[in-house]
Amino acid sequence: MNISVQSKQEVPALSFSVRVKSGVKKNWYKFSRNKLSVVGLIIVLIIVFSAIFAPLIVPYPHHAGKFVDYANAGTAPCAEYWFGTDNFGRDIFSRIIFAFRGALYMAALVLAIAVPIGVFLGLIAGYYQGTFLDTVIMRVTDIFLSVPPLLLALAIAAVLKPNLTNAMIAVTVMWWPWYTRLVYGMATSTRNEYFVKASELIGAGRLHIIFREILPNCLSPIFTKMALDVGWVILIGASLSFVGLGEQPPTPALGQMVSDGTRYMPDLWWMTVFPSLAIAVTILGFNLMGDGIRDMMAKGEYDRE
Repeated sequence: MNISVQSKQEVPALSFSVRVKSGVKKNWYKFSRNKLSVVGLIIVLIIVFSAIFAPLIVPYPHHAGKFVDYANAGTAPCAEYWFGTDNFGRDIFSRIIFAFRGALYMAALVLAIAVPIGVFLGLIAGYYQGTFLDTVIMRVTDIFLSVPPLLLALAIAAVLKPNLTNAMIAVTVMWWPWYTRLVYGMATSTRNEYFVKASELIGAGRLHIIFREILPNCLSPIFTKMALDVGWVILIGASLSFVGLGEQPPTPALGQMVSDGTRYMPDLWWMTVFPSLAIAVTILGFNLMGDGIRDMMAKGEYDRE
């Protein structure tokens, strides 16, 4: 009797474990079919790992702060200084790795705030399509979308005190409308599906329908856009720091490092080239990974097997 009871309890647990492993295997198969997506994932993992453990892996961690060494100022790339040194004698490689911290922190916080706001407003406007609430939300969204994103961020950041926090506020203000517009289109089409009408007929509440029926069908494009947007948020943040509206010296920022290097071109070309390459590689990595996430969440022949 005890054996039969244990087997009945173990079978569902075993079945759940098998389903999880099968799901992970299937998702990885769909993601890894595009080899460039795997390359993007590797790039992202290297950048994230480097940012987290920057003090342990960079050769000169103290160069990320208030440090001056005029004896080694303007040193070209060599075995001691892989990316050369800047006009203050600071190791550019060490400063780039530390600059990844601020860039990733900004991207994570901006998306953590902008995505829930944009998704919520898009769901409400989509479900109540044709009402006064829909009109107000979408007209405000259109106003924000009508202004060039970088111009709006520059205008907001210029009003506030230049620092990383205010730069994140400026980017967040301009980023939520893109998710509102995306989710609005998905919600307006999903609300007329049979399963939504069936939920309404059996008396399901509006919040249940919005967040349990409509939202799950919007997650695939939301996650794909989030992966792609990380690189673009980093680019906008670098643009703000390039004009002096982002992270302030001596804290390293990628855009600020590019801006500082332009004053010494072409003699100290490495001051501009390597931070610019860091920005480009970061954006490329997240974009390639985003393509893989899109393929992974798309339904195809493999899902029907």
